[in-house]
Amino acid sequence: MNFWLETLQVIVLSIYYNVEAIIKCVIPPKKKDVTGEIVLITGAGSGIGRLMALEFAGMNVALVLWDISQEGMRETARLTKERGASRVHYFLCDCSDKSEVYRVAEQVKREVGDVSILINNAGIVTGKKFMDAPDSLIEKTLEVNTMSHFWTYKAFLPAMVDNNHGHLVCISSSAGLIGVNGLADYCASKFAAIGFAESVALELLATGKDGVKTTIVCPYLINTGMFDGCSSKWPTLCPILEPVYVAKSVVDAILVDQSYLLLPRSMYLLMALKSLLPSKQSVVLGKYLGAFNFMDSFQGRQKKRS
Repeated sequence: MNFWLETLQVIVLSIYYNVEAIIKCVIPPKKKDVTGEIVLITGAGSGIGRLMALEFAGMNVALVLWDISQEGMRETARLTKERGASRVHYFLCDCSDKSEVYRVAEQVKREVGDVSILINNAGIVTGKKFMDAPDSLIEKTLEVNTMSHFWTYKAFLPAMVDNNHGHLVCISSSAGLIGVNGLADYCASKFAAIGFAESVALELLATGKDGVKTTIVCPYLINTGMFDGCSSKWPTLCPILEPVYVAKSVVDAILVDQSYLLLPRSMYLLMALKSLLPSKQSVVLGKYLGAFNFMDSFQGRQKKRS
């Protein structure tokens, strides 16, 4: 294909996809039927993981719950069954341990089947400035928030590729888009998770496996206890998000094959400004939004699932 033809193709497709995006803002796309899918959620013993499981409970799917808390998973399983879930399985699994992920993944395949919707939700935060954070906590943050995605993808993606059907979900953070004072290791882990998820999505498209969908989720602070003590300087612009709202938004994004979900919507504007503004002006804006004292009152627990 010559230069002019390729250029024309890009222009036409760009116009088409922009018009399509505008139409979708006015007319919501139809939600896909997930009946019979096997949905695995990491960090499902509490917080957003539990709430997403509850959202899926009435959709006639098989739920697979992973967490390091047996008690938490047992409670999530009980609640989902009350909501109408008929097939709920839970497995104790430390997602930061590669060998454990592979071992439990094989158990899931034997006892439940091939996972077709994988939601990487497990996450931790140290809440310490870079020089104050022990090496062990930095390593653990990267192992849970980033490397676990590598291992779960390795375990479950081959079946999705073989069937050209499935959905990969990366629960990242707005801290994976914009660096935050006092969250160096957390931001690094979330930036890495996004880069990894985007690259795998491109690999799937490049190999013609467009039936395997991907969704990257970047929420602002969520009121789950993970960031207890932190507050938003301008809550109208960047509100602390309610967990139920986030869980419902994530599941809705999965059902319409939305590639990126930023919450709240103001994050789309802030990301655009980050790309367009001079670096010094970005610093001024960061101070105005409270990014420099964001973690001053942090009281969250160091090993809480997001």
